[in-house]
Amino acid sequence: MDFLNCTDGFFATSNNSYDSLENTKLPPSKIVLTIILSVVAILTTFLNCLVITAIAVTRKLHHPANYLICSLATTDLLVAVLVMPFSIMYIQKEMWIMGQAVCTIWLSVDITCCTCSILHLAAIAIDRYRAITDAVEYSRKRTFARAGAMVALVWFLSILISLPPILWRHFSSDPEHENQCIITHHHMAFTLYATLGAFYIPLMLILILYYKIYKAAQTLYMRREASRASRHSCMTNGSMIPSTYPAGDGDVDGGPRSPEPISPVEKSISDPSTEENPRDRARVSKAFQCKARRHDSRSESRKSQLYQGPRISGSRERKAASTLGLIIGAFVICWLPFFVKEVIVNTCSSCSTSMEMADFLTWLGYINSLINPLIYTIFNEDFKKAFQRIVRCSHYL
Repeated sequence: MDFLNCTDGFFATSNNSYDSLENTKLPPSKIVLTIILSVVAILTTFLNCLVITAIAVTRKLHHPANYLICSLATTDLLVAVLVMPFSIMYIQKEMWIMGQAVCTIWLSVDITCCTCSILHLAAIAIDRYRAITDAVEYSRKRTFARAGAMVALVWFLSILISLPPILWRHFSSDPEHENQCIITHHHMAFTLYATLGAFYIPLMLILILYYKIYKAAQTLYMRREASRASRHSCMTNGSMIPSTYPAGDGDVDGGPRSPEPISPVEKSISDPSTEENPRDRARVSKAFQCKARRHDSRSESRKSQLYQGPRISGSRERKAASTLGLIIGAFVICWLPFFVKEVIVNTCSSCSTSMEMADFLTWLGYINSLINPLIYTIFNEDFKKAFQRIVRCSHYL
């Protein structure tokens, strides 16, 4: 996706490129690098195909929110199939040997799909923010048509952002770059347009939305715990929940409690009519004992839930924070170095990067297409079960 290099960037040809072509035997380092990058491309293809298949064949996953996940997986699959193989060949040969027409197509797909993948992450953040902050109203608006419209908008913006670099390359062809596949420019406006639209604006949107999502989830957990404690307090003072327990089962302070009141239904069973025969009375007494045991069990369960409530809430908050941190961290680590390099190289005339460093930063961004299907599905139990069925080649409902 190196569409902004005007120096010896990712697609730049080194001085020894022709010598490397003449030498038919690749050095061991190049062989190892080719194998590693090929494995990354294969894993990216497999994982994204797995996500697409799971959504397509699992009825439980047919949800508008998962359409964004499916579209993201499709975009990352295109990166793995149409972008990574050509990049591996380019790195291996150190020059472009497939003609300028193929170069233009490859650059178009590269820029569009990488930008689209980033914008999908922003769209998913918007969808999750609306779902947690306006759950009732947004659940009505969260339709398949709206999800399809959001996917179409993401692709439209991606094409809009990636089109100027391709047009600039077409109208400013340089004979010196005949054996290269790069886009050169010397305009600050061009750099700002491409980097802001493809990364920095989506990054700020993702950071702000996921911060608000975390705060909203934290507030929601606190309200639920307060509501649970309030319900327990009201039920404890009522007539259906015993306010006394056997010895050793009471509160921490071990204070005395009043005797347990009996509801009218329980009283009619415990005080049967004298006209009942002994067998019926024994049957009723046995049924009451069973019900009393179930009643005590439910009371103990409610009591344990009350004492474990803050602990559960804290666990959920930590899990939510770790999930959001993983999503944001993976995105920032993969793409931020590449776009920082693009801004520095194209705004500083004396700054440049080595071809190896440019290769590394570009593939670090490509790896985000490998990570996305993992972090956006691994925390969902429905996806986990669907993946297990697919791997086991089971039948689906």
